[in-house]
Amino acid sequence: MSVARITTINFKTKEDADKSIEDYSSNAPNEFPEAEQLLQFRASNTTVMAISLYSDNEAMERASAARSKRMSENEKTFEVVDTKTGEITLNHKK
Repeated sequence: MSVARITTINFKTKEDADKSIEDYSSNAPNEFPEAEQLLQFRASNTTVMAISLYSDNEAMERASAARSKRMSENEKTFEVVDTKTGEITLNHKK
């Protein structure tokens, strides 16, 4: 059963969001090697969403240490963080 972690971050400034997008794009593939898919998109100047897909809950939990490290290193730039996890019910690719 594939699972996803979706994290929405509202940054304090556009510049904070810019830096985070650049850093995550460069480093996340190495930081989360068990992720089957990593997606990131900007919803507004200060809102960024990251979606990580894993093969199962155990793989997602093994990634939690890297996620905690990344989040704690950047927490001063966050206004609000919202995270949801759950089972993938559709993953259509062309």
